[in-house]
Amino acid sequence: MVRENIGNRNVVHLDLDTFFVSVERLVNSKLVGKPVIIGGMSDRGVVSSCSYEARTYGVHSAMPMKMARMLCNDAIFIRGDMELYSRYSHLVSDVITEKAPLYEKASIDEFYIDVTGMDRFFGCLKWTHELRESVIRNTGLPISFGLSVNKTVSKIATGEAKPNGEKEVPLQGVLPFLHPLPISKIPMIGKKTYHLLRSMGIASIGTLSQIPPEMIEKVLGKNGIAIWEKANGIDNTPVRPYSERKSISTEQTFDQDSIDVVKMRELLISMVEKLAFELRKKQRLASCITVKIRYSNFDTHTLQQRIPYTAFDHQLLEVTKELFDRLYQRRMLIRLIGVRFSHLVQGVQQLNMFEDTPKTVNLYKAMDMLRKRYGRRSVRRAVGL
Repeated sequence: MVRENIGNRNVVHLDLDTFFVSVERLVNSKLVGKPVIIGGMSDRGVVSSCSYEARTYGVHSAMPMKMARMLCNDAIFIRGDMELYSRYSHLVSDVITEKAPLYEKASIDEFYIDVTGMDRFFGCLKWTHELRESVIRNTGLPISFGLSVNKTVSKIATGEAKPNGEKEVPLQGVLPFLHPLPISKIPMIGKKTYHLLRSMGIASIGTLSQIPPEMIEKVLGKNGIAIWEKANGIDNTPVRPYSERKSISTEQTFDQDSIDVVKMRELLISMVEKLAFELRKKQRLASCITVKIRYSNFDTHTLQQRIPYTAFDHQLLEVTKELFDRLYQRRMLIRLIGVRFSHLVQGVQQLNMFEDTPKTVNLYKAMDMLRKRYGRRSVRRAVGL
């Protein structure tokens, strides 16, 4: 069933330009204007980010580092620092939180803001321009935005505004803006879908928009209608309010109050495994861990720590165990323990972006595949059994 746009909204998409590279340039100004490639340092690593100067040589994200070296051997190669990038991502969030009453943090470097109604008081474009200037002034990071009637058009507009630019696409200009662009600009179209559509002779968004939606659905399945709608500038997806309270958690109350620290650590490992699997399944990353203890006298204590964005068990476990050891100082009987991961954003843990080999991620993928097929408890650490 094809939908129509729900009214004339005003939605902003903000995207930090070459985010990792921009952060590295803030730390080291000698990198400005030079080709910079960030990722694993060995030939088996992958490119997680690269500067526009490196892109002119054909380098792009997710490319094997070995190929990147062949294409641009004169580039400056840097192993990334997720802790540093997470810190700057939070700084940008703080600026936006202060200015915008409702926004969605779509990933570590992307934001959506619904500014519908702002035009009656201040002007949507003027307000967004001043927000962008505030981000640049307070963080030093370049950022681009697109302003249009929905998420899809504003995101595509941001891509056209880069680097470090602004683009507004009003309602009457949506189709003239979209139609000449290649189909690869539509967010939902990956490599497989792109090649399939190109094999049908569909190169531009305008051509795709004119194909009968029933035909697209037959070729692409249930996602076909959504892709066709986007090609026609239709997207009713709301801006989902971002809150630092967004979290997933689990806790357990003991049948009998306990002082068995070994047992509690084993239980924490099991809890972290469960929550981390949920993060990866929902394609989320966490940047804050909270550990909770309730003693037998019902006194409840919590301790939390900010961390670089991650969804990996081994990174989450290390901090969780450290928090528990710091929190459990009274040596009283414990009634309940719990773990919460919060400050969640959309994102997929890349290879781990800055590792030299993809072995760790391949292991997680294999374990998660078994869990999805045979159940969450089918693969667990022995110590957590």
